[in-house]
Amino acid sequence: MAQLTDDCFAFSGPLMPLETMERLIEERVAPVAATETVPVVEARGRVVARDVMAPVDLPPFDNSAVDGYAVRHADVAGKGETRLAVSGRLTAGRRAGAPLAPGQAIRIFTGAPMPAGADTVFMQEDVQADGDAVVMPSGLKKGANRRLAGEDIKAGSVALTAGTVLGPSQIALAAALGLTAIEVRRRLCVAIFSTGDEVVEPGQPRPAAAIFDANRFLLGQLLAQMGTQVTDLGILPDDPAQLAHSIGDAATTHDLVLTSGGVSTGEADHVRGAVERVGKMVFWRIGIKPGRPVTMAVLPGSGAGESAAFVGLPGNPVAVFVTFVRVVRPLLLRLAGARMQPLMPLPVRVGFAYKKKAGRREYVRVSLRRRDDGELEAIKHPQDGAGVITSLTETDGLLEFADDVTTVEPGDRAGFLSYAVLMG
Repeated sequence: MAQLTDDCFAFSGPLMPLETMERLIEERVAPVAATETVPVVEARGRVVARDVMAPVDLPPFDNSAVDGYAVRHADVAGKGETRLAVSGRLTAGRRAGAPLAPGQAIRIFTGAPMPAGADTVFMQEDVQADGDAVVMPSGLKKGANRRLAGEDIKAGSVALTAGTVLGPSQIALAAALGLTAIEVRRRLCVAIFSTGDEVVEPGQPRPAAAIFDANRFLLGQLLAQMGTQVTDLGILPDDPAQLAHSIGDAATTHDLVLTSGGVSTGEADHVRGAVERVGKMVFWRIGIKPGRPVTMAVLPGSGAGESAAFVGLPGNPVAVFVTFVRVVRPLLLRLAGARMQPLMPLPVRVGFAYKKKAGRREYVRVSLRRRDDGELEAIKHPQDGAGVITSLTETDGLLEFADDVTTVEPGDRAGFLSYAVLMG
């Protein structure tokens, strides 16, 4: 299980700024300690446990970056053309033979090792073949079109730092270095359930006052994209005792217990009280819209000194999405031992007027369009409700308005976060 601390960590006063929440997660939540070694081909989405050192230079030898002719730069005239005899032909995968003699060129192809003595490559389209010779222009700098051994990575240097989330590019790098396996942190285990007497399973009979559960499916997919192992505990009723038992029980076998619904202040909102019965509150009420009533707690884990995290999200699907990407995702990355990468919103032109309260970060669902002047402009979805799922399916991302912003006018600039970026 993960190790979490709860000292001077509780927060239930004014709305907590997102920066404070992120700092507390970084300071108080420790990554899972267990690691395992997995084949490189199966490592996508895993987090590197410790620095991976390059066992060889990359590339392992000097080679040509283009198809052309390898020469000694000293043999090329400073002005006018130079005619050199072609001494041979060298393709990728074949070792260079004798060193290149002065006054000679060798026909070479991309990836082929540079022969000893050669230091520059002329692209084939820049020269003119003339029987057993080649004519080349002046002006090419020394070392052009040559890839040096180790110019990508030197043997013994760090190729992949601890905390790297392995994607296709990182896996390609590991393979290029000849690695077949990587030590990674173990996968996180997350339990999810929905709460509410009004929520029913899709496919089951739906009473007139009930709704089908969408949140568990949304959370399950978001968690799967982050490579976690998910346990679906279904739907729990609005019963404080049952909620407390289920939350506490799940904490003994999971790193995170994640719920939706029941965290507000209504008479039927029992999740916060249930959590306080079995664990210690960390914070409640984040300065974010949609999704203010987010609860985080520390729960007893499977043994002495072990603990699990709990996060209770709001009940509306849009609020679930926003709070997942801005609250749960940073927590999961920290638990997984991944390096925290700050979100980098893309500045775009705002195509609408908007008013908000100071002291909270607001995320507005928008679509992007390109104006006649080439600028990207954000257009707000016509429906604001946090329960309108089509406001997610019919838009491109979220427009972020800072805590201190209260009024936005058409033509202003704001940061755009695409769903692809937010979901990793």
